Amino acid sequence: MKTIIEPFKIKSVEPIKFTTKEERKKILAKAGYNPFMIHADDVLIDLLTDSGTSAMSSDQWAGIMRGDESYAGAKSFYKFEAAVKKITGDKFIIPTHQGRAAEKIIFSILGGTGKYFASNTFFDTTRANIEFTGAEAVDLLVEVGKHPEKRAPFKGNMDVKALEAFIKKVGKENIPMVVLTVTNNSGGGQPVSMQNIRDVKNVCKKYGILLFLDACRFAENAYFIKLREKGFEKKPVLEICQEMFSYADGSTMSAKKDALVNIGGWLSLNDDELALKCRNLLIVTEGFPTYGGLAGRDLEAIAQGLEEVVDEHYLEYRIRSTEYLGKKIMAAGVPIIEPPGGHAIYIDAKRFLPGIPPNEYPGQAIVCELYIQGGVRTVEIGSVMFGKYDRDGKLIPAMMELVRLAIPRRVYTQSHVDYIAEVVIETFNNRKKMKGYKIIYEAPMLRHFTAKFKPL
Repeated sequence: MKTIIEPFKIKSVEPIKFTTKEERKKILAKAGYNPFMIHADDVLIDLLTDSGTSAMSSDQWAGIMRGDESYAGAKSFYKFEAAVKKITGDKFIIPTHQGRAAEKIIFSILGGTGKYFASNTFFDTTRANIEFTGAEAVDLLVEVGKHPEKRAPFKGNMDVKALEAFIKKVGKENIPMVVLTVTNNSGGGQPVSMQNIRDVKNVCKKYGILLFLDACRFAENAYFIKLREKGFEKKPVLEICQEMFSYADGSTMSAKKDALVNIGGWLSLNDDELALKCRNLLIVTEGFPTYGGLAGRDLEAIAQGLEEVVDEHYLEYRIRSTEYLGKKIMAAGVPIIEPPGGHAIYIDAKRFLPGIPPNEYPGQAIVCELYIQGGVRTVEIGSVMFGKYDRDGKLIPAMMELVRLAIPRRVYTQSHVDYIAEVVIETFNNRKKMKGYKIIYEAPMLRHFTAKFKPL
């Protein structure tokens, strides 16, 4: 096979500021050893997130110039609405300024004390929006998905038997919604199979529970289905996307991922009464239903991005370039979640640093060292992000201790990826010198964004 090349040409560039190792040590200390607190100018390669960090296309920038900024009924909204309906098939499309705004609206209406929401795995902000209402968020990931070293085609799947048992345990009347996250971000960017979506839908239908997709990376998930699930080999990605959404009653979406834009999102539904409640809350919190906190130019860019993201040349490049990084560091012995996911590589911090216990945050130790060694900014997805405390103040660790290297879309070239691999391998080779961290400040919710640390 020939080399998989980037399916685009570079028209505009942004300079990268270079720093020394000694400078980075001081920068990290000043930031409280939390990469979220580092100024972006001081980052060489930024893998903190793939959210809102995409490079937009010339057609998207052209759409920005065409944006209709009318307060109500802007033509840009109707273009956006048509693009979302083409993929989801849903009746009501409600724009929001980003995905967590859509989550805030739907969970504020359906949540509350005594309610439960189940998922294959909830991501941090989704879980926070649920728990903020007093409800409980429960993860029901398939067993193989809990073992980073095991390989399976669809490790992001929900455990369907566990879902049905959970419904019987707490009562269907107490579960307003089941959410499938595609791909499964907290579970390593692993895809969910079409069969699993169907099976979850059948359980939800049996008990009269809504099924929503957390659809941030729907196109990447669809491409994995095309590659790995029997019967989909020759099916266009757009049709696979449409089938995925056809089993759901609605979706929340951060357009900052697979819509290839820097801001935006949506909430899509089919229920008339629920849509009315959501639109009423949207007006209070986001704006009029035809702009939802977005400028008309943003709606134009999203509409164009949704056309581009289902291009199979783009998706092949996207998945293969992530896989390239994964294979390169695995060859040097670096433990990761296998197989590589779609939008990110997840380092398994437990196997990387077996001598550092969860209460000393091995993932955070790796994150800090990657920045010191090469100016690469990443994020911990482990007991810093998902850890809780028992009644005695003792840490309840996360299921896995991970470090996510999230790859921005259409931003970095192969030489950047090679550099990332070199930094990761160098850090791995020096792992015996690494120490843990302790938290010296944390917020009551979503602590990883603003926490401050101290090296042990």
